[in-house]
Amino acid sequence: MAEAEDNVSIPELSSLLQLDPYLQPFEKDFQRRYGLFQKQLSLLEEAEGGFDQFTRSYWSFGAHRQPDNSLVFKEWAPAAEALFLTGEFNGWDKFAHPYQKKEFGKWELHIPPKEDNTPAVPHNSKLKVVVHTKEGERLYRISPWATYVNKVSTAVVYDWVLWDPPQPYVHKHPRPRKPRSLRIYESHVGIASPEGKVASYSNFTHNVLPRIKDLGYNCIQLMAIMEHAYYASFGYQVTSFFAASSRFGTPDELKELIDVAHSMGIVVLLDVVHSHASKNTEDGLNKFDGSDSCFFHSGPRGEHALWDSRLFNYSSWEVLRFLLSNLRWWMEEYRFDGFRFDGVTSMLYHHHGMGAGFSGDYSEYFGLQVDEDSLVYLMLANHILHSLYEDCITIAEDVSGMPTLCRPIKEGGCGFDYRLAMAIPDKWIQILKEFKDEDWNMGDIVHTLTNRRYGESCIAYAESHDQALVGDKTLAFWLMDKEMYTSMSTLMPMNPIIDRGIQLHKMIRLLTHGLGGEGYLNFMGNEFGHPEWLDFPRVGNNESYHYARRQFNLLDTDHLRYRQLYLFDRDMNRTEDKYGWLAAPPAYVTAKHEGDKVIIFERGNVIFIFNFHPVNSYSSYRVAVEAAGKYKIKLDSDEVQYGGHGRLDHNTEFFTESIPFNGRANSMQVYIPCRTAVVLANEEIDYCY
Repeated sequence: MAEAEDNVSIPELSSLLQLDPYLQPFEKDFQRRYGLFQKQLSLLEEAEGGFDQFTRSYWSFGAHRQPDNSLVFKEWAPAAEALFLTGEFNGWDKFAHPYQKKEFGKWELHIPPKEDNTPAVPHNSKLKVVVHTKEGERLYRISPWATYVNKVSTAVVYDWVLWDPPQPYVHKHPRPRKPRSLRIYESHVGIASPEGKVASYSNFTHNVLPRIKDLGYNCIQLMAIMEHAYYASFGYQVTSFFAASSRFGTPDELKELIDVAHSMGIVVLLDVVHSHASKNTEDGLNKFDGSDSCFFHSGPRGEHALWDSRLFNYSSWEVLRFLLSNLRWWMEEYRFDGFRFDGVTSMLYHHHGMGAGFSGDYSEYFGLQVDEDSLVYLMLANHILHSLYEDCITIAEDVSGMPTLCRPIKEGGCGFDYRLAMAIPDKWIQILKEFKDEDWNMGDIVHTLTNRRYGESCIAYAESHDQALVGDKTLAFWLMDKEMYTSMSTLMPMNPIIDRGIQLHKMIRLLTHGLGGEGYLNFMGNEFGHPEWLDFPRVGNNESYHYARRQFNLLDTDHLRYRQLYLFDRDMNRTEDKYGWLAAPPAYVTAKHEGDKVIIFERGNVIFIFNFHPVNSYSSYRVAVEAAGKYKIKLDSDEVQYGGHGRLDHNTEFFTESIPFNGRANSMQVYIPCRTAVVLANEEIDYCY
């Protein structure tokens, strides 16, 4: 990375330091980071005409058909002695089509059209780059810029397939505007079917999108789209960064999926993996030009011991070109609306988070342990994306809690819109594993849900794909376990385990939704208490697809209680859509009563009441409110349609009294049954937001 310019002033650093005075001792760190960032922008302007051109490098690298039907191939392979193109088009001749060596380790090949003026390499034909190394090796590689790779079922290695359809998909619908309240449905295309097989983009478009729309989610986070040779890696061992996974269908079918989502008003985020790459050589980036470096750091710095993968060299000009162009490619070609950046903690620190406990001491986030090359890359990525796309959304998966990750770059921050609130699911699992219901600590729960940096937006979630994977348990499984296989029918009375599980499942999700962040995330199937974990076909399970699926069919069986959980999740999202609490400032907690097991808070003039007590119901429970007026029930977890006991009368009107209580100007008395959550809204307030 270039040296930072001296005395670079950060336009709004004073605002940041005013927001958090504890950052003042690290002012020089912010100035150095910002200086490095500005230096990179200046270099991009000087050398490439600015980031707009630089991030469109996918227009020239890889394979491209020209207007006259000639083909141009371009690669960066600085350690190579020679490059050749081979494939079906030339009978796999290894020497017929040599690349010409250019400056800075680049190679180019021009192939004129055939005599009938058709391209010499037709659409859907297989190719390989043949790399000759200085050591005399001959290596067969896939272009790092390949936009489509595929393999026959019996093959081990993927093939580079030229994707150049005569009539490519044309998007019909504009991108929706960025939602004020982000409600994310985390999804994996391959498991999005009850059938034991790899499901398709088309299946997702026609069968899953309507469910997501019905549930009230306005954002889909798509996992495992960037091509990965090993299905069981969940998409986190990427082999081809520009290729949409062919195991789910064609690039055009993915484009249609996103287009149809846009027609429903749903934005689509890509789970982007720029934190590391697969070690595969024949169908991955590793040793593309025969060297240990190329896209990665050489030696130990280029290896992630825990993930058994390669680590990018973010100080390399061509690596910046590759990764920043990769983001632009997914935005332009597929019309994604933003990204969830995977493994950000690993990127931010030289120790990659391994063996490092983050106590919250600010010195942990500054100094020599921080990988400033990676940090500046993330600043560049956020700056470029938000400059080019007004409604782009970026989310950081960071467990360290680095300050300013989600503050604007002009303040000295990293520029993300949101970070994942990763402590919340861990807390719920700890509670369910270690504590009896009567020992739940209301104050501890509230602290975990509200313990986030002021001014840095969080995505809250009770569980994500991490908790659904084999080796862990979903909340539904922690609550109900094997009882889910035999006792989920509404045709039989609820036993105590199912009753407890159904009620707490709803309460945990609503409490997380209302209190935990400025956005909410759910992993597909967990909204209805999916009865099984997630395990991809692998040697250890005899390549079985039994657990690599989502049993949406359970929802279509009316007498199963999965439907009740689904309906609650749907109405929770729809209620938020009406009242907008995720877009409101953080909640004001008015009660966290340990003996009563009650939590009450107010957010955006909406009152949330939770009674976690297993047996005690409370009549005339005093609830603090700020805005005087008449309140009514807008969501009630105890409704019969949600698997509750129907103990609340929804015709009841609650009138405030001018009795100050728990720090609020007014209060009212409410009946709250045991294991019930209620949302009340003021009938005299216009909630249009």
